[in-house]
Amino acid sequence: MFVEPVKSVGLAHLSYVVGHGGQAVVIDPRRDCEIYLEIAEKYGVAITRIFETHRNEDYVIGSRELARLTGASIHHSGATKFAYGETVEEGDTFRVGGLELMVLETPGHTFDSISLVLRDTTSGSAPLAVFTGDALFIGDVGRTDFFPDRKEEVAGLLYDSIFNKILTLGDQTILYPAHGAGSVCGKGMAPRDFSTLGYERMHNKALTVGSREAFIARKVAERHPLPPYFKQMEAYNQEGTPPAVLPLPRPTPFTPEAFEARMARGLQVVDLRSPEAFAGAFIPGSFAFPLEMLSAYAGFFLEYGTPIGLVAETHDQIDMAVRRLVRIGYEKVVCFLEGGLAAWEQSGRAYDTIPAIHADELVRRIEEDDDFVLVDVRDDDEWDAGHLPGAVHAFLGDLPGNLDVDKSRRITTFCGSGARAIIAASILKQNGWTTVEDSLGSMMACQKRGCPIERD
Repeated sequence: MFVEPVKSVGLAHLSYVVGHGGQAVVIDPRRDCEIYLEIAEKYGVAITRIFETHRNEDYVIGSRELARLTGASIHHSGATKFAYGETVEEGDTFRVGGLELMVLETPGHTFDSISLVLRDTTSGSAPLAVFTGDALFIGDVGRTDFFPDRKEEVAGLLYDSIFNKILTLGDQTILYPAHGAGSVCGKGMAPRDFSTLGYERMHNKALTVGSREAFIARKVAERHPLPPYFKQMEAYNQEGTPPAVLPLPRPTPFTPEAFEARMARGLQVVDLRSPEAFAGAFIPGSFAFPLEMLSAYAGFFLEYGTPIGLVAETHDQIDMAVRRLVRIGYEKVVCFLEGGLAAWEQSGRAYDTIPAIHADELVRRIEEDDDFVLVDVRDDDEWDAGHLPGAVHAFLGDLPGNLDVDKSRRITTFCGSGARAIIAASILKQNGWTTVEDSLGSMMACQKRGCPIERD
Protein backbone atom coordinates (compact mmCIF):
# COMPACT_ATOMS: atom_id res chain seq x y z
CA MET A 1 0.00 0.00 0.00
CA PHE A 2 1.26 3.48 -0.75
CA VAL A 3 0.29 7.13 -0.86
CA GLU A 4 2.73 9.19 -2.90
CA PRO A 5 2.29 12.98 -2.97
CA VAL A 6 3.31 15.00 -6.03
CA LYS A 7 4.18 18.63 -5.28
CA SER A 8 4.07 21.20 -8.07
CA VAL A 9 6.32 24.08 -7.08
CA GLY A 10 5.07 27.56 -7.94
CA LEU A 11 1.39 26.77 -7.52
CA ALA A 12 2.04 24.92 -4.24
CA HIS A 13 -0.29 22.27 -5.68
CA LEU A 14 -0.41 18.80 -4.11
CA SER A 15 -1.76 15.77 -5.94
CA TYR A 16 -1.62 12.13 -4.90
CA VAL A 17 -1.23 8.60 -6.18
CA VAL A 18 -2.84 5.97 -3.94
CA GLY A 19 -2.29 2.31 -4.72
CA HIS A 20 -2.52 -1.31 -3.62
CA GLY A 21 -3.03 -4.72 -5.20
CA GLY A 22 -1.96 -3.74 -8.69
CA GLN A 23 -4.34 -0.75 -8.87
CA ALA A 24 -3.96 2.96 -8.25
CA VAL A 25 -6.01 6.14 -8.28
CA VAL A 26 -4.80 9.70 -8.83
CA ILE A 27 -6.32 12.62 -6.96
CA ASP A 28 -6.26 16.12 -8.53
CA PRO A 29 -3.61 15.48 -11.21
CA ARG A 30 -1.63 18.32 -12.74
CA ARG A 31 -1.61 18.93 -16.48
CA ASP A 32 1.95 17.73 -17.17
CA CYS A 33 0.98 14.30 -15.95
CA GLU A 34 3.89 12.08 -16.98
CA ILE A 35 4.96 11.83 -13.35
CA TYR A 36 1.90 9.73 -12.44
CA LEU A 37 2.81 7.19 -15.10
CA GLU A 38 6.32 7.05 -13.69
CA ILE A 39 5.00 6.44 -10.17
CA ALA A 40 2.62 3.76 -11.42
CA GLU A 41 5.49 2.04 -13.21
CA LYS A 42 7.67 2.22 -10.09
CA TYR A 43 5.05 0.44 -8.00
CA GLY A 44 3.85 -1.91 -10.74
CA VAL A 45 0.23 -0.68 -10.67
CA ALA A 46 -2.36 0.41 -13.22
CA ILE A 47 -4.10 3.77 -12.83
CA THR A 48 -7.80 2.93 -12.98
CA ARG A 49 -9.55 6.01 -11.57
CA ILE A 50 -8.98 9.76 -11.35
CA PHE A 51 -10.70 11.92 -8.73
CA GLU A 52 -11.16 15.69 -8.79
CA THR A 53 -11.94 17.21 -5.39
CA HIS A 54 -13.54 20.29 -7.00
CA ARG A 55 -13.49 22.48 -10.11
CA ASN A 56 -10.07 24.01 -9.67
CA GLU A 57 -9.58 27.74 -10.20
CA ASP A 58 -5.81 28.18 -10.08
CA TYR A 59 -4.50 25.55 -12.52
CA VAL A 60 -5.55 23.35 -15.41
CA ILE A 61 -6.54 19.92 -14.11
CA GLY A 62 -4.77 17.06 -15.88
CA SER A 63 -7.60 14.53 -15.65
CA ARG A 64 -8.49 14.24 -19.33
CA GLU A 65 -4.85 14.12 -20.39
CA LEU A 66 -4.14 11.35 -17.87
CA ALA A 67 -7.32 9.47 -18.80
CA ARG A 68 -6.29 9.60 -22.44
CA LEU A 69 -2.99 7.96 -21.55
CA THR A 70 -4.31 5.35 -19.11
CA GLY A 71 -7.97 4.69 -19.91
CA ALA A 72 -8.86 5.58 -16.30
CA SER A 73 -12.34 6.86 -15.45
CA ILE A 74 -12.78 10.41 -14.06
CA HIS A 75 -14.94 11.16 -11.02
CA HIS A 76 -16.14 14.44 -9.51
CA SER A 77 -19.13 16.06 -7.80
CA GLY A 78 -22.46 16.42 -9.52
CA ALA A 79 -23.01 19.86 -7.98
CA THR A 80 -21.31 21.37 -11.04
CA LYS A 81 -22.37 20.39 -14.55
CA PHE A 82 -19.10 19.01 -15.84
CA ALA A 83 -19.00 18.19 -19.54
CA TYR A 84 -16.98 15.02 -18.91
CA GLY A 85 -16.47 12.32 -16.30
CA GLU A 86 -18.78 10.53 -13.86
CA THR A 87 -20.49 12.10 -10.86
CA VAL A 88 -20.16 10.92 -7.27
CA GLU A 89 -22.16 11.66 -4.15
CA GLU A 90 -21.96 11.31 -0.38
CA GLY A 91 -21.15 7.78 0.72
CA ASP A 92 -19.99 6.39 -2.63
CA THR A 93 -17.11 3.97 -2.09
CA PHE A 94 -14.35 2.73 -4.38
CA ARG A 95 -11.94 -0.17 -3.82
CA VAL A 96 -8.24 0.00 -4.59
CA GLY A 97 -6.94 -3.45 -3.68
CA GLY A 98 -7.37 -3.64 0.09
CA LEU A 99 -7.98 0.08 0.35
CA GLU A 100 -11.32 1.86 0.30
CA LEU A 101 -12.04 5.47 -0.70
CA MET A 102 -15.33 6.97 0.46
CA VAL A 103 -16.77 10.25 -0.78
CA LEU A 104 -17.74 13.08 1.56
CA GLU A 105 -19.52 16.10 0.12
CA THR A 106 -17.68 19.04 1.71
CA PRO A 107 -18.91 22.28 0.08
CA GLY A 108 -17.74 25.73 1.11
CA HIS A 109 -14.64 26.54 -0.90
CA THR A 110 -16.82 25.65 -3.89
CA PHE A 111 -20.26 24.07 -4.00
CA ASP A 112 -18.82 20.99 -5.72
CA SER A 113 -16.04 20.29 -3.21
CA ILE A 114 -15.64 16.69 -2.10
CA SER A 115 -13.22 14.95 0.25
CA LEU A 116 -12.07 11.34 0.00
CA VAL A 117 -11.76 9.21 3.13
CA LEU A 118 -9.14 6.45 2.97
CA ARG A 119 -9.53 3.22 4.94
CA ASP A 120 -7.29 0.16 5.05
CA THR A 121 -9.82 -2.68 5.07
CA THR A 122 -7.11 -5.24 5.79
CA SER A 123 -6.52 -3.84 9.29
CA GLY A 124 -9.70 -2.12 10.45
CA SER A 125 -12.55 0.27 9.68
CA ALA A 126 -11.22 3.48 11.22
CA PRO A 127 -10.29 6.22 8.75
CA LEU A 128 -6.59 6.25 7.95
CA ALA A 129 -6.42 9.47 5.95
CA VAL A 130 -8.56 12.09 4.22
CA PHE A 131 -7.90 13.99 0.99
CA THR A 132 -9.60 17.32 1.59
CA GLY A 133 -8.98 19.25 -1.63
CA ASP A 134 -9.26 22.96 -0.80
CA ALA A 135 -11.62 22.54 2.16
CA LEU A 136 -9.04 22.04 4.93
CA PHE A 137 -5.36 22.89 4.64
CA ILE A 138 -2.45 22.47 7.00
CA GLY A 139 -2.65 25.62 9.10
CA ASP A 140 -5.64 27.15 7.32
CA VAL A 141 -8.91 26.44 5.52
CA GLY A 142 -9.97 27.16 1.95
CA ARG A 143 -10.98 30.61 0.74
CA THR A 144 -14.72 31.24 0.42
CA ASP A 145 -14.83 34.46 -1.62
CA PHE A 146 -15.79 33.06 -5.01
CA PHE A 147 -19.48 33.77 -4.37
CA PRO A 148 -19.49 37.35 -2.98
CA ASP A 149 -23.28 37.64 -2.98
CA ARG A 150 -23.50 34.51 -0.80
CA LYS A 151 -20.40 34.95 1.37
CA GLU A 152 -21.99 34.16 4.74
CA GLU A 153 -23.75 31.10 3.30
CA VAL A 154 -20.63 29.56 1.77
CA ALA A 155 -18.52 30.29 4.86
CA GLY A 156 -21.17 28.50 6.91
CA LEU A 157 -21.10 25.56 4.50
CA LEU A 158 -17.34 25.30 4.92
CA TYR A 159 -17.70 25.34 8.72
CA ASP A 160 -20.26 22.53 8.57
CA SER A 161 -18.12 20.51 6.16
CA ILE A 162 -15.06 20.75 8.39
CA PHE A 163 -16.56 20.45 11.85
CA ASN A 164 -19.50 18.13 11.14
CA LYS A 165 -17.82 15.84 8.63
CA ILE A 166 -14.05 16.02 8.26
CA LEU A 167 -13.08 16.43 11.92
CA THR A 168 -15.47 13.66 12.99
CA LEU A 169 -13.19 11.17 11.21
CA GLY A 170 -10.94 11.11 14.27
CA ASP A 171 -7.75 12.75 15.47
CA GLN A 172 -5.65 9.87 14.10
CA THR A 173 -6.61 10.67 10.51
CA ILE A 174 -3.78 11.90 8.29
CA LEU A 175 -4.58 15.09 6.38
CA TYR A 176 -3.76 15.32 2.67
CA PRO A 177 -4.79 18.74 1.24
CA ALA A 178 -4.59 19.90 -2.38
CA HIS A 179 -2.33 22.89 -1.63
CA GLY A 180 0.51 23.92 0.63
CA ALA A 181 2.12 27.15 1.75
CA GLY A 182 2.27 29.76 -1.00
CA SER A 183 -1.00 28.85 -2.70
CA VAL A 184 -3.47 31.60 -3.62
CA CYS A 185 -6.29 29.34 -2.40
CA GLY A 186 -5.69 30.20 1.25
CA LYS A 187 -3.53 32.20 3.65
CA GLY A 188 -1.41 31.25 6.62
CA MET A 189 -0.75 27.68 5.52
CA ALA A 190 2.00 25.92 7.44
CA PRO A 191 5.28 25.34 5.54
CA ARG A 192 4.95 21.55 5.74
CA ASP A 193 3.02 18.96 3.78
CA PHE A 194 1.91 16.60 6.56
CA SER A 195 -0.44 16.76 9.54
CA THR A 196 -3.29 14.97 11.29
CA LEU A 197 -6.81 16.10 12.05
CA GLY A 198 -5.97 16.01 15.75
CA TYR A 199 -3.04 18.36 15.30
CA GLU A 200 -5.06 20.74 13.16
CA ARG A 201 -7.90 20.73 15.69
CA MET A 202 -5.41 21.96 18.30
CA HIS A 203 -3.22 24.34 16.28
CA ASN A 204 -4.97 25.50 13.10
CA LYS A 205 -6.03 29.10 13.86
CA ALA A 206 -9.05 28.86 11.58
CA LEU A 207 -10.34 25.92 13.66
CA THR A 208 -9.86 27.52 17.08
CA VAL A 209 -12.09 30.59 16.67
CA GLY A 210 -14.68 29.22 19.08
CA SER A 211 -18.01 29.23 17.26
CA ARG A 212 -19.68 28.89 13.88
CA GLU A 213 -20.49 32.61 13.92
CA ALA A 214 -16.88 33.56 14.66
CA PHE A 215 -15.67 31.25 11.88
CA ILE A 216 -18.06 32.87 9.38
CA ALA A 217 -17.01 36.36 10.47
CA ARG A 218 -13.34 35.45 10.04
CA LYS A 219 -13.91 34.11 6.53
CA VAL A 220 -16.08 37.03 5.42
CA ALA A 221 -13.39 39.49 6.55
CA GLU A 222 -10.62 37.84 4.56
CA ARG A 223 -9.17 39.55 1.50
CA HIS A 224 -7.77 37.46 -1.34
CA PRO A 225 -6.51 38.46 -4.77
CA LEU A 226 -8.65 37.19 -7.63
CA PRO A 227 -6.38 36.71 -10.64
CA PRO A 228 -8.18 37.17 -13.97
CA TYR A 229 -6.79 33.86 -15.25
CA PHE A 230 -9.05 32.00 -12.79
CA LYS A 231 -11.94 32.38 -15.26
CA GLN A 232 -9.93 30.58 -17.94
CA MET A 233 -9.08 27.77 -15.52
CA GLU A 234 -12.70 27.38 -14.44
CA ALA A 235 -13.88 27.13 -18.06
CA TYR A 236 -11.14 24.63 -18.99
CA ASN A 237 -11.83 22.50 -15.93
CA GLN A 238 -15.60 22.46 -16.25
CA GLU A 239 -15.78 21.88 -19.99
CA GLY A 240 -12.67 19.70 -20.24
CA THR A 241 -11.51 21.68 -23.25
CA PRO A 242 -7.79 22.43 -22.74
CA PRO A 243 -5.72 21.17 -25.67
CA ALA A 244 -3.48 18.18 -25.12
CA VAL A 245 0.03 19.27 -24.14
CA LEU A 246 2.04 16.05 -24.05
CA PRO A 247 4.69 16.06 -25.21
CA LEU A 248 5.24 19.51 -23.72
CA PRO A 249 5.99 22.47 -26.01
CA ARG A 250 9.65 22.82 -26.96
CA PRO A 251 10.37 26.49 -27.66
CA THR A 252 12.72 27.20 -30.54
CA PRO A 253 16.05 28.95 -29.94
CA PHE A 254 16.02 32.33 -31.69
CA THR A 255 18.85 34.65 -32.57
CA PRO A 256 18.50 38.25 -31.36
CA GLU A 257 17.48 39.25 -34.90
CA ALA A 258 14.75 36.61 -35.10
CA PHE A 259 13.62 37.35 -31.54
CA GLU A 260 13.30 41.07 -32.28
CA ALA A 261 11.38 40.34 -35.49
CA ARG A 262 8.94 38.14 -33.58
CA MET A 263 8.51 40.87 -30.96
CA ALA A 264 7.45 43.23 -33.75
CA ARG A 265 4.61 40.76 -34.47
CA GLY A 266 3.31 40.83 -30.90
CA LEU A 267 5.48 38.32 -29.01
CA GLN A 268 5.07 38.54 -25.21
CA VAL A 269 8.59 38.51 -23.75
CA VAL A 270 8.93 36.88 -20.34
CA ASP A 271 12.26 37.43 -18.60
CA LEU A 272 12.86 34.71 -16.01
CA ARG A 273 16.05 36.08 -14.51
CA SER A 274 16.54 37.36 -10.98
CA PRO A 275 15.44 40.88 -9.98
CA GLU A 276 19.08 41.93 -9.83
CA ALA A 277 19.82 40.65 -13.34
CA PHE A 278 16.70 42.23 -14.85
CA ALA A 279 17.41 45.57 -13.18
CA GLY A 280 20.92 45.55 -14.66
CA ALA A 281 19.73 45.20 -18.26
CA PHE A 282 16.54 44.03 -19.98
CA ILE A 283 14.84 44.08 -23.36
CA PRO A 284 12.46 47.07 -23.54
CA GLY A 285 8.84 45.94 -23.37
CA SER A 286 9.55 42.66 -21.59
CA PHE A 287 7.88 41.33 -18.46
CA ALA A 288 10.07 40.62 -15.43
CA PHE A 289 8.83 37.34 -13.97
CA PRO A 290 11.55 35.78 -11.79
CA LEU A 291 11.01 32.04 -12.15
CA GLU A 292 9.82 31.57 -8.56
CA MET A 293 7.11 34.22 -9.12
CA LEU A 294 5.97 33.04 -12.57
CA SER A 295 3.07 30.82 -11.50
CA ALA A 296 1.71 33.37 -9.04
CA TYR A 297 1.67 36.46 -11.26
CA ALA A 298 1.89 35.57 -14.96
CA GLY A 299 -1.86 34.96 -15.01
CA PHE A 300 -2.52 38.58 -14.03
CA PHE A 301 -0.76 40.02 -17.07
CA LEU A 302 -0.10 37.59 -19.94
CA GLU A 303 -2.71 37.29 -22.68
CA TYR A 304 -4.01 33.87 -23.65
CA GLY A 305 -3.53 32.97 -27.30
CA THR A 306 -0.61 35.38 -27.80
CA PRO A 307 2.79 33.72 -28.34
CA ILE A 308 5.36 33.89 -25.54
CA GLY A 309 9.13 34.14 -25.85
CA LEU A 310 11.49 33.50 -22.93
CA VAL A 311 14.69 35.17 -21.74
CA ALA A 312 16.59 32.96 -19.33
CA GLU A 313 20.02 32.25 -17.93
CA THR A 314 19.91 28.44 -18.37
CA HIS A 315 18.02 25.85 -20.39
CA ASP A 316 16.76 24.36 -17.10
CA GLN A 317 14.96 27.64 -16.42
CA ILE A 318 13.30 27.37 -19.81
CA ASP A 319 12.11 23.82 -19.14
CA MET A 320 10.71 24.76 -15.74
CA ALA A 321 9.03 27.86 -17.14
CA VAL A 322 7.29 25.85 -19.88
CA ARG A 323 5.85 23.48 -17.28
CA ARG A 324 4.68 26.29 -15.02
CA LEU A 325 3.06 28.20 -17.87
CA VAL A 326 1.34 25.11 -19.25
CA ARG A 327 -0.14 24.41 -15.81
CA ILE A 328 -2.02 27.72 -15.93
CA GLY A 329 -3.13 27.41 -19.54
CA TYR A 330 -0.37 29.05 -21.61
CA GLU A 331 0.57 26.62 -24.36
CA LYS A 332 2.04 29.05 -26.92
CA VAL A 333 5.58 29.20 -25.54
CA VAL A 334 7.17 29.40 -28.98
CA CYS A 335 10.77 30.55 -28.58
CA PHE A 336 13.60 31.63 -26.32
CA LEU A 337 16.54 33.98 -26.80
CA GLU A 338 19.53 31.75 -27.51
CA GLY A 339 22.54 33.00 -25.58
CA GLY A 340 20.35 34.98 -23.20
CA LEU A 341 20.57 38.70 -22.70
CA ALA A 342 24.30 38.66 -23.34
CA ALA A 343 23.58 37.74 -26.96
CA TRP A 344 21.11 40.63 -27.20
CA GLU A 345 23.65 43.07 -25.80
CA GLN A 346 26.44 41.80 -28.04
CA SER A 347 24.22 42.25 -31.10
CA GLY A 348 24.19 45.98 -30.42
CA ARG A 349 20.45 46.11 -29.78
CA ALA A 350 19.00 48.56 -27.29
CA TYR A 351 18.43 47.55 -23.69
CA ASP A 352 17.03 49.37 -20.69
CA THR A 353 17.92 49.40 -16.98
CA ILE A 354 16.11 49.96 -13.70
CA PRO A 355 18.12 51.67 -10.94
CA ALA A 356 18.25 49.70 -7.67
CA ILE A 357 17.55 51.73 -4.53
CA HIS A 358 18.94 50.69 -1.12
CA ALA A 359 16.82 50.82 2.02
CA ASP A 360 19.05 53.53 3.50
CA GLU A 361 18.41 55.72 0.48
CA LEU A 362 14.66 55.27 0.97
CA VAL A 363 15.00 56.48 4.56
CA ARG A 364 17.01 59.50 3.45
CA ARG A 365 14.42 60.41 0.83
CA ILE A 366 11.56 60.07 3.30
CA GLU A 367 13.32 62.14 5.97
CA GLU A 368 14.32 64.87 3.52
CA ASP A 369 10.95 64.88 1.72
CA ASP A 370 12.62 64.08 -1.58
CA ASP A 371 10.54 64.26 -4.76
CA PHE A 372 9.70 60.63 -5.49
CA VAL A 373 6.73 58.25 -5.17
CA LEU A 374 7.20 54.99 -3.28
CA VAL A 375 4.71 52.46 -4.72
CA ASP A 376 4.10 49.50 -2.40
CA VAL A 377 2.68 46.59 -4.43
CA ARG A 378 2.10 44.10 -1.62
CA ASP A 379 -1.37 42.80 -0.76
CA ASP A 380 -3.79 44.44 1.66
CA ASP A 381 -2.84 42.37 4.70
CA GLU A 382 0.87 43.02 4.21
CA TRP A 383 0.22 46.74 3.82
CA ASP A 384 -1.90 46.87 6.99
CA ALA A 385 0.82 45.06 8.94
CA GLY A 386 3.29 47.86 8.22
CA HIS A 387 4.41 50.23 5.47
CA LEU A 388 6.78 53.11 4.93
CA PRO A 389 5.56 56.70 5.55
CA GLY A 390 4.15 58.39 2.48
CA ALA A 391 4.01 55.23 0.40
CA VAL A 392 1.25 54.73 -2.15
CA HIS A 393 -0.46 51.33 -1.99
CA ALA A 394 -1.24 49.65 -5.32
CA PHE A 395 -1.52 45.85 -5.34
CA LEU A 396 0.69 44.30 -8.02
CA GLY A 397 -2.10 42.35 -9.66
CA ASP A 398 -4.11 45.53 -10.22
CA LEU A 399 -1.32 47.47 -11.94
CA PRO A 400 -1.29 49.67 -13.86
CA GLY A 401 -4.99 50.48 -13.72
CA ASN A 402 -5.18 51.46 -10.06
CA LEU A 403 -2.05 53.65 -9.90
CA ASP A 404 -3.06 57.31 -9.99
CA VAL A 405 0.44 58.80 -10.28
CA ASP A 406 1.61 61.17 -13.01
CA LYS A 407 3.81 59.31 -15.49
CA SER A 408 6.46 61.98 -15.30
CA ARG A 409 7.11 61.37 -11.58
CA ARG A 410 10.05 59.35 -10.31
CA ILE A 411 8.67 56.07 -8.97
CA THR A 412 10.33 53.46 -6.74
CA THR A 413 8.57 50.09 -6.54
CA PHE A 414 8.53 48.23 -3.23
CA CYS A 415 7.31 44.84 -1.95
CA GLY A 416 8.36 42.21 0.60
CA SER A 417 11.73 41.16 -0.80
CA GLY A 418 12.14 42.88 -4.18
CA ALA A 419 10.80 40.09 -6.41
CA ARG A 420 7.33 41.59 -6.88
CA ALA A 421 8.83 45.07 -7.05
CA ILE A 422 10.79 44.18 -10.19
CA ILE A 423 7.63 42.76 -11.78
CA ALA A 424 5.86 46.02 -10.98
CA ALA A 425 8.74 48.06 -12.39
CA SER A 426 8.57 46.16 -15.68
CA ILE A 427 4.78 46.69 -15.89
CA LEU A 428 5.10 50.41 -15.25
CA LYS A 429 7.90 50.78 -17.83
CA GLN A 430 5.69 49.05 -20.40
CA ASN A 431 2.85 51.45 -19.66
CA GLY A 432 4.59 54.77 -20.03
CA TRP A 433 6.15 55.60 -16.67
CA THR A 434 9.59 56.79 -17.70
CA THR A 435 11.58 57.06 -14.47
CA VAL A 436 11.14 53.83 -12.54
CA GLU A 437 13.36 52.40 -9.82
CA ASP A 438 13.27 49.17 -7.82
CA SER A 439 13.88 48.73 -4.10
CA LEU A 440 15.94 45.55 -3.98
CA GLY A 441 15.37 43.86 -0.63
CA SER A 442 12.31 46.08 -0.02
CA MET A 443 10.59 45.45 3.35
CA MET A 444 12.99 42.70 4.41
CA ALA A 445 15.91 45.08 3.95
CA CYS A 446 14.00 47.91 5.65
CA GLN A 447 13.37 45.79 8.72
CA LYS A 448 17.09 45.05 8.95
CA ARG A 449 18.07 48.69 8.44
CA GLY A 450 15.54 50.26 10.79
CA CYS A 451 13.30 52.07 8.33
CA PRO A 452 10.37 53.96 9.88
CA ILE A 453 7.24 51.76 9.72
CA GLU A 454 3.63 52.89 9.95
CA ARG A 455 0.69 50.59 10.67
CA ASP A 456 -2.99 51.01 9.86
